[in-house]
Amino acid sequence: MAKMNGAQMVVKALEDEGVTTIFGLPGGTVIHLYDALYDSKMKHILMRHEQAAAHAADGYARASGKTGVCIATSGPGATNLVTGIATANMDSSPIVALTGQVPTTLIGTDAFQEADIVGASLPLVKHSFQVRTPDQIQQTIHKAFYIASSGRPGPVLVDIPANVQKGMGDYEFSSDLNLMGYHPENIYNVTHLDKAVELIEHAEKPVIFAGGGVICSGAAKKLTAFALKYNIPVTTTLLGKGAFPESHESGLALGMAGMHGHPVANRALMAADLIIAIGTRFSDRTTGKRANFAKNAKIIHIDMDEAEIDKAISSDVWLIGDAGRILDAISSSMRKKTADHSEWNRLLAEIRIKEPMPHSEYGNEIAPWQVLETLRELTGGKAVVTTEVGQNQMWTAQHLRVEAPRRFITSGGLGTMGFGFPAAIGAAFVCSGQPVCCIAGDGSLMMNIQELDTCARYNLPVKVILLNNVCLGNVRQWQQFFYNHRYSHTIYSRSPDFVKLAEAMGVAGFSASTTEDLRPALEKALAEPGPALVDIRIPQGALIMPMVYPGNSLDEMVTA
Repeated sequence: MAKMNGAQMVVKALEDEGVTTIFGLPGGTVIHLYDALYDSKMKHILMRHEQAAAHAADGYARASGKTGVCIATSGPGATNLVTGIATANMDSSPIVALTGQVPTTLIGTDAFQEADIVGASLPLVKHSFQVRTPDQIQQTIHKAFYIASSGRPGPVLVDIPANVQKGMGDYEFSSDLNLMGYHPENIYNVTHLDKAVELIEHAEKPVIFAGGGVICSGAAKKLTAFALKYNIPVTTTLLGKGAFPESHESGLALGMAGMHGHPVANRALMAADLIIAIGTRFSDRTTGKRANFAKNAKIIHIDMDEAEIDKAISSDVWLIGDAGRILDAISSSMRKKTADHSEWNRLLAEIRIKEPMPHSEYGNEIAPWQVLETLRELTGGKAVVTTEVGQNQMWTAQHLRVEAPRRFITSGGLGTMGFGFPAAIGAAFVCSGQPVCCIAGDGSLMMNIQELDTCARYNLPVKVILLNNVCLGNVRQWQQFFYNHRYSHTIYSRSPDFVKLAEAMGVAGFSASTTEDLRPALEKALAEPGPALVDIRIPQGALIMPMVYPGNSLDEMVTA
């Protein structure tokens, strides 16, 4: 037991949780905490905006599988975290957000920089705490990390008033937990296991539909082994990319399904007689018109969160629990040791040939897919890739093959513009020795472009690959298709000089506007020991294809 102030207790509690890296900005109500951090061996990364701090913590979590940590002061600092917290919540990413608060004696008085961050963030967190005395700090932070990382992961907020940080108390580490009603260790229900096994053994056209839950649970290797053993093709959601190697020699990888999914993936889901859905919530962008989704298929839904069962798509059989544990249970219960789905896989191979991913060409102008295929070739497919949100995100999901989990990081459920660049910063502190590339659009990059300075200050090897079409491309595409080419506020009259902007912030800048420029520009950026930005001009009319129009079924794809 040691006597210390509350801020020192926070730092000690974080160290006891194994935290090595924190993302944040100092401010008035966390000045005590930052004073305590001065003596800590933990690495604090000074970001330029609190939203970026939350996204960086999220990127760190997704790349590492550990809980990310961010800090903000009270009032506007705390509210700036909210978008990042909501992003992590929608995608089940474990982060702990520490916020300062006005002294307890001033709470409720509209004091300077007071905001009810606990109330404001309540619908967007897995749980939240407000610490009222120094003696509560260790247990509260221990609970926060446990809740964030256990069961279905998610963000937890800990609000710490300034006088609690300043007050004295006794610090004693305890691993005891008393969380009434929260028992993630009991999340396991395989009542319908025998029925699931029967469906799998008798299926003639099965498909594994892998979501982000496979990656969260660390079950990618088990899923791959299961698919290979029983010769079952695999399609994924956006967040499930990497759950199965997308270039696997077996040919079982069908790619991403959904609104902008691979044609063969969408055809497979609609023609299947059995869908084994693992760790996916059947989002609207994935299923298309839900009334028509996989009408001829039985559905086995495997998920950690019972609330997801039958929420969007009705299942015939459900199994609740960690994806890896459930796959173990299925494998050990299967009577057949192998399965022959060669005819089904042959049919899918034919579809892949007849309906390939569109690869539009624009003469000497650079097509988005050319950027992604060149980048993959130059990095040997070993780069950790984050994306912004919009056309850049979908082109990356379509054309960049991902071979392992936690190498593709993107905002799924919330679709947060401004996520990808700070997420790459977070990932860079996990992936030492590996290139970290952020695929960005000019619209999204501008949301958190101030973090170029963060990259320069820490000399982070983050490479920003900017697909620059001088517009808000995804919205512009919808305006073209559904609003009679009425481009309301999506096309710019001017665009920044991103190379000069990067250089002004201490980041190496390169550009490419023709196919001849592309490879040399990427090579130069990747050769930089620190950060770099490549401004790649692409045609404004380049579209994400194929596309399933809203309200249509997955097999009603527009391909050109």
